[in-house]
Amino acid sequence: MGWSDARKAGALLFFGVAQFALFEMVAEFVYPGYSVSQNYISDLGPPCVNGGGCPSQSSWLIFDTSIALMGIAVILTGILIQRHFKWKPLSGVVILAGIGALGVGVFNETAPYGLHGIFSLITFVGIGLTAILSYKLQKAPLSYFGVILGLLTLAFLVLYIPGTGAEGTAIGIGPGGLERLIVYPVLIWSLAFSGHLMATD
Repeated sequence: MGWSDARKAGALLFFGVAQFALFEMVAEFVYPGYSVSQNYISDLGPPCVNGGGCPSQSSWLIFDTSIALMGIAVILTGILIQRHFKWKPLSGVVILAGIGALGVGVFNETAPYGLHGIFSLITFVGIGLTAILSYKLQKAPLSYFGVILGLLTLAFLVLYIPGTGAEGTAIGIGPGGLERLIVYPVLIWSLAFSGHLMATD
């Protein structure tokens, strides 16, 4: 008996999120002097230019490849969610989040026209809304956790806007720490949601 589209979506989501969570840490380990408090997550993305004190070449290759893979996996997850559940509000924001993550991997911090910032914002908003809108497909208490963690992501995103939370300095964790409070709640939720999908026939 073949897998349902929901089960395939769960497997893809788990793969995409789990490999990113692992390889983001690996990229941090090989980046000389990297600070999870003071460095943005995307600082791992740009390659070295002209030598001279730049971070290890391997960090950008690891990070950009991993987040692009996650983006592709999340886009496919959204397509399969639509095929199985036929609910466009959720599948739409899932695909939007995937496009954002793929864009972050393709356009690093050195990209022109603010492309990196645009795709980062798309990712952050998309993943927060995904966690909230997923309530319809889950049973309590996981549905409650999805809403709570999605709201946390969006709340920390507001603090992340320059002039509001001073990008983390106002709460003493630095810009990198605040960015992780945007990303990590929904990464944790995504792994739980992927398990739920994998158990759906």
